[in-house]
Amino acid sequence: MPKKRSIIALLLVSALLLILCCVESTRLFLNTDRKFEAFSNDLFCQEVSGNTITLHYTLQNPSNYGIDNPEISLGGYPVSSMEINAATENCLALLQAIPYQELNADNQTTYRVLEDSLQQTLDSAPYILYDEPLSPLTGTQAQLPVLLSEYQFYRAADVDTYLELLQALPEHFDSLIDFEQAKSDAGLFMASYTADAIIKECNTFLNMGSSNYLYSSFEDRIEKLEDCDDAAKDSYISQNEKALKEFVFPSYQKLISALTRLRETGKNPNGLCHLPDGASYYEYLVKRETGSERTIEELETLTKNQMREDLLIMQNVLTSPEYETLAETSGTPLPDFALQDSNPAAILIDLKGKLGDNFPAIPNVDTEVKYVQPEMEEYLSPAFYMVPAIDSTDSQTIYINSGHIPDDLDLYTTLAHEGYPGHLYQNVYYASTNPAPIRSLLGCGGYTEGWATYTEMMSYYFTSLPSEQASLLQHNASVLLGLYALADMGIHYEGWTLLDTVSFFHEYGISDTDVIEDIYDLIIADPANYLKYYVGYLEFLELKKEAINQWGEDFTQKRFHKAVLEAGTMPFYLLRETVLEK
Repeated sequence: MPKKRSIIALLLVSALLLILCCVESTRLFLNTDRKFEAFSNDLFCQEVSGNTITLHYTLQNPSNYGIDNPEISLGGYPVSSMEINAATENCLALLQAIPYQELNADNQTTYRVLEDSLQQTLDSAPYILYDEPLSPLTGTQAQLPVLLSEYQFYRAADVDTYLELLQALPEHFDSLIDFEQAKSDAGLFMASYTADAIIKECNTFLNMGSSNYLYSSFEDRIEKLEDCDDAAKDSYISQNEKALKEFVFPSYQKLISALTRLRETGKNPNGLCHLPDGASYYEYLVKRETGSERTIEELETLTKNQMREDLLIMQNVLTSPEYETLAETSGTPLPDFALQDSNPAAILIDLKGKLGDNFPAIPNVDTEVKYVQPEMEEYLSPAFYMVPAIDSTDSQTIYINSGHIPDDLDLYTTLAHEGYPGHLYQNVYYASTNPAPIRSLLGCGGYTEGWATYTEMMSYYFTSLPSEQASLLQHNASVLLGLYALADMGIHYEGWTLLDTVSFFHEYGISDTDVIEDIYDLIIADPANYLKYYVGYLEFLELKKEAINQWGEDFTQKRFHKAVLEAGTMPFYLLRETVLEK
């Protein structure tokens, strides 16, 4: 799906003003908190209704929020920022007309996060054609089939909506192709090898034929429907098969044709800084994706300092008497880690039991672990967590990509990242605080992925490994992420070529040129993606240091984690103030 530029990226000025005019007369008698809540809820309903998949994934029962009979749409990809800017400026003005100081603490937090999101939208105006909705692992072509396969059928009407969505896919892909054409016309089209990777991925999706998971997942979901008899279910299955063949697969074929036609029009096979204003765009992108207000130079210094600390700790472990004794006893410097029970459900139970006194309790939820279809393993992330609707958090879903999980330790730490105490835990805890609905649309990648990485690093110490081995492996993982982060900044801000990147990794003993080229290609295709994880992780470490200094003897892990979790996802320059006030 389109990468969200902001909370109101696709709002039309006329629609926004109509809503605001309709409700303004009813707000005159409201106190400031109620006025702000009405304003933010109106904005939430308008935004979430603009894309049917967003609406369905956000709300199980839209009518409970006053959303009835919304238009069925997959949204589009605007090539001009004029309408977006006008809507954003009007919305920001209306927001800032609400007296901030008169709001309660929770509403003040929501106000600041919303204001920041609106300002980011205005900041993005010069760079609308720099964004890239297509990338090998996280692009529309990769995400959309998964979103469709997980589109839940709560009632028969949901199936009707889903089938209409499939019919809307050609129009959505036409908008996507128009956007890529506009990028090409502006000299901003992707590198030819990135286009080739996406074309290959699309072909793989099409070549699955009758084994495509959009057939099987549909049948699985239909089977669970209680308000459909067998005849109706059979009819729906036939309609789905017809829609896939007439609308979905041809849309992917049309995208392949468009990318094949445009693949040679890309003028830059290297990082963003080689494009006009590319360095400035990268600065904006890093701030948007990480939520950090630090400059690129400051982030590079922070990364190098952390890597230096990690390497020193590893050296100290390797030369410690305890580790030498351990290595002699086991007969190997680093014994393999093996789980007694490698079933993901058992691992999640084990991880949840390790939270102990360091994390606040959360409500119990049912979690299903699914596996990526083998044909698509090459093209999807190692694992991903499906965020549930905000009014239905009892059931959770995690996907595992077996093709990217080489051993038991990787499986264990990956499930910590996606499950406990990572994404699933963070999402369930925050949902239990009953936040304002609009907060579900105001995400910050640096917070969400930074938290998951921070807790993933902690999970090494949850294993049965001796503390020396756990420390060695954890800090080694941190160093590797640091290398990827430095490469991201080097390629997109410093102007590294592939040769420069190979030389950089060689300095750290990584000499497999094919592996380095794969890393280079991924970073080119998805700038700042690695920074969400690593910079987010470092910002949590820095924030913890500040909390320790400020709270002194009153600092505990549980207090810090509780403050972070209750604040919810937001940029770190807002999170710092929110957490340290607690």
